[in-house]
Amino acid sequence: MAKRDYYEVLGVNKSASADQIKSAYRKLAVKYHPDKNKGDKGAEEKFKEASEAYHVLSNNERKQNYDNFGHAAFENGGGGRGGFGNFDFSNHFSDIFEDFFGEGFGGGRRSRRSSNRGSDLRYDLSISLEEAFSGKKQDIKFSTSEKCDTCSGSGSKPGHQAGACSMCGGHGQVRSSQGFFTVQQTCPQCAGAGEEITHPCSICNGQGKKQASKRLSVTIPKGVDDGTRIRLSGKGEAGSRGGGSGDLYLFINVHSHDLFKRSDENLFFECPVSIADAALGTSIEIPTIDGGKAKIKIPAGTQSGKQFRLRGKGMPYMRGNDFGDLYVQVNTEVPISLNKEQKELLEKFREIENEKSNPSIKKFFQKAKSFWKN
Repeated sequence: MAKRDYYEVLGVNKSASADQIKSAYRKLAVKYHPDKNKGDKGAEEKFKEASEAYHVLSNNERKQNYDNFGHAAFENGGGGRGGFGNFDFSNHFSDIFEDFFGEGFGGGRRSRRSSNRGSDLRYDLSISLEEAFSGKKQDIKFSTSEKCDTCSGSGSKPGHQAGACSMCGGHGQVRSSQGFFTVQQTCPQCAGAGEEITHPCSICNGQGKKQASKRLSVTIPKGVDDGTRIRLSGKGEAGSRGGGSGDLYLFINVHSHDLFKRSDENLFFECPVSIADAALGTSIEIPTIDGGKAKIKIPAGTQSGKQFRLRGKGMPYMRGNDFGDLYVQVNTEVPISLNKEQKELLEKFREIENEKSNPSIKKFFQKAKSFWKN
């Protein structure tokens, strides 16, 4: 049976761009994929036919040969380096699908590089609330693995190079055919590296990295909160045999403060005042997190638990130039260990005190009397 024209198979014309060819094949591959059409031999053949057409038209050299000579370009190995004889679907299945769906089908160099990536590291850093307010720079020291200087991270003894793995041929993956599909798995001999170190470096024993103590200067941005995680890309452990470095994660612990309590960007502060100051009114100075002072006017008759809001006196936002607020709660303190004069004055005050001076007390006892009556 004569083969159909590859452009006709994909439903595109000869002037179609690479993206258009790719898009056309993607639709057909999804439509006729064997997993969606189990037992349907017709769909299986269309899937193979579309994959064969895409294999040719997705490569500039093969496409040019096909445009010039048609199917004859690939018969009996024709077409020079672009020729491939009869299309072997099992050999090209993984390569085609890697182009569309990533490394799961193809493996190859990208997955190998990923498997050689160094580990991520965690560093716990404790700071004060004042340091969280202003931000800081700090040197940290930790143990990690760094690229071996002797072999420049290759793992091979200077003057030697790693050879291709004899089992997988340097692909890092081994394939086995199971009927229609080609199953791919990590090479058990080289663990996906695709290489064999025949002359390992005497310093790192072929790993391409060695243990070291590392010192790093880090910047803690102002406004960080307890539990903030900061990622430092590429500052983790070095990868094996030229693989990329992992990341370093700083976990911030902000100590509790003797005066201030924090909630997001807002701060809370409790300030005790005497009965006389709460009743008569006064002005007080309170500390602020930046080390300064703020003045608050306490109106006459201020009740215990009253909050005063100072805008912009809280913590800075990590992103932006705004600040939270500071809430000052006034707590009225009852005096203890009164002297004779104080007691006499309070006794006199109680005698002349009327219900209008204590509206909350009056309201409470009215409710109590109504409760007892009912």
